[in-house]
Amino acid sequence: MTRLVAALRLELMLQVRQKFLHAAVFSGLIWLAVLLPMPARLRTAAEPYVLMGDTAIIGFFFIAGTVFFDKQDRILSAIVATPLRFGEYLTAKLTPLAGISLAVAVVVAGVDRVGYHPIPLLAGVLLATLMMLLVGFTTSLPFASISDWFLTATVPLAVMSLPMLHYSGVWPSPLCYLIPSQGPLLLFGAAFDQLSLAPWQIAYALIYPMVCIAGLYLSGRKLFAHYIIERS
Repeated sequence: MTRLVAALRLELMLQVRQKFLHAAVFSGLIWLAVLLPMPARLRTAAEPYVLMGDTAIIGFFFIAGTVFFDKQDRILSAIVATPLRFGEYLTAKLTPLAGISLAVAVVVAGVDRVGYHPIPLLAGVLLATLMMLLVGFTTSLPFASISDWFLTATVPLAVMSLPMLHYSGVWPSPLCYLIPSQGPLLLFGAAFDQLSLAPWQIAYALIYPMVCIAGLYLSGRKLFAHYIIERS
């Protein structure tokens, strides 16, 4: 626990220094600037897409940015030489960004005065953010720089975005249920009264993303051992 607290303190300090907290606030302001001029009915329809976009920016891109900063500053090489375990390191890295994503989502959903159900909203944001954080983390590990990673990163980002086509009715394929971001999107729809979920959909929206999060964690641990520990 002492190691985790110390790692969290260090990660918060680094993210403030690297301006990720500032960027998150700016991201929230941008979404508000997009939403507030819209009519109320259109704002309600746009909210699930905005929340998915917000989790993609804060989750997918921010975590990759912190990994590349850590590589550039040789922080990862130093961490490998400490007693800090992988789970503690990853928890310290995910916690601030997940907290930022939750805060931005609540502010964006609350300030524009659109009514919503908080439980599915918060559950959807947390699951979507953790998935995007872990996808961004695992895909960034094999690359030495963000420029090398960026082009390849468009593939998982595009795949994780496909459920928005299903949600909008553009591509109503059941294959989208194989993509874990479908679950949080269903929760967003329920949060803004756009969808009425059947019991099996609620179970799917909660359980399937958690299973995928566990799988991504295991993949991240294996990739971290291969690309960071073995090469340090």
